[in-house]
Formats: sequence, C-alpha cells, structure tokens
Amino acid sequence: MTALWIVLAALAALAVALAASMLLRARGGARGRARASIERLTNDTSVDRESGAVRSVQRADLLIERDALEEIWTPVQLERLARTYWRFLTRVTLGLIRVHYSERGRSVVLLTEPLRLLTFEPPEYEMDAARGLVRWRIERGLLVSRRGRDGAGYLQIEVSRKPDDRSERQVLHVEVAVVNFYPSIASGLGLRLYDATQSRIHVIVTYGFLRSLARLDLAESRVGRFLT
Repeated sequence: MTALWIVLAALAALAVALAASMLLRARGGARGRARASIERLTNDTSVDRESGAVRSVQRADLLIERDALEEIWTPVQLERLARTYWRFLTRVTLGLIRVHYSERGRSVVLLTEPLRLLTFEPPEYEMDAARGLVRWRIERGLLVSRRGRDGAGYLQIEVSRKPDDRSERQVLHVEVAVVNFYPSIASGLGLRLYDATQSRIHVIVTYGFLRSLARLDLAESRVGRFLT
C-alpha cells in the first residue's frame, strides 16, 4: 500500500470517527459547565495556487471573567492550553489519533507509531502581558508532501488580550493557525480532494476545540516545562 493510499484510508477513518464522536456528544451533551462563552467563530483557509502552500486560520473570542483570565494568564497555563489541543484531538477522533512525546518533538500517529501522520519539532513559546503563543514547526509525516519538510511550515495557537482593560468581562482572542503546510494528498490527487477531506476535517476539529475552551478545562502538561 502506497503512502497516498494510507493517507486516504486515514482520512476515511477520521471522518467516520469524527461523525461518531459528534453524534455521541450531541446525545450526551457537553462535558462540564461552561465558565465562559465563545463568540465570533471564523475560518480563513486559503491555498497558494502557485506553490500549493496552505494557510488555515480558525479564530474565536472567549468572553471570560477578568479574575478567571488572570488565573490562566501564565506560561504554565499556556503550556496546558497546548496540551489541551492534543487531548481534544485524541478525544474527538475516539482515540484513532494519538500524540507521542519525545525530546525530539511530537508525533501525531494513527493508532500506532509507524503511521506517523505529522511530526513536529519541540514547541516554541512566547508570552508577554498582551499575547501568548505556542508554535510547533512541521518536520514531516504521511500528510506532508516532500516540499513541506523544510521546517518552514508550522501549527500555532495564539491568544491575545487587552492588558489595560479593567472591565469584569474580558475578551480573550484565540487563533489556531496552520501556515506553509504542503499537504501530500493535494500534490498526489489535487486540491479539490484536499478541500473536501483533510481541510474540512481540520476545520471541524478546530472549531470543536475552540468551543471546548468555554469550560476552561485545561489539561495537565505532559512535559511541565514551566513548573520549575
């Protein structure tokens, strides 16, 4: 079986798992009580027709109590937010997608280590009074074409706030961005198939992740980089 057919099989499995997960969530209701509200979900996905590079950004505003925002505005909580993204990815795909951690970075696998869909370099963090960012640079994987294995592409979660805003309810702007990503399926079968499968799945999953942040249920970090 070629790598391209493995990718197609993986996408089919993900689509089925995602549909099943959404049905279970609809029947069971959301887990936990919302502590904030999500507003203005938007998607901005584009493809450079000459290079084939994908840029996909999903955004949302989290309306949150000021005291709650102050509690989570730390490097430790930023690292937990990053872990929450990976935890959500595993949950929403009913365990089909798993994240393996190592000193060399992160691997997103389909059930087992040999089926590495994406591999990333270790995360980079930035944080100040108004902005926090975690970025994983893309290395390789079954979902990445050879052209996209130079470290220029990345997955990034960015949060921003107004540090001088003293109102009781504040807006935390959250963006999840994939930049300079070269999908292997697009180079093999075309952008239309990518748009209808991998891109659509990514947007649905990211929207789900952004909505889940209303519960402020941040996962414990697997690494604990900022605990010392």
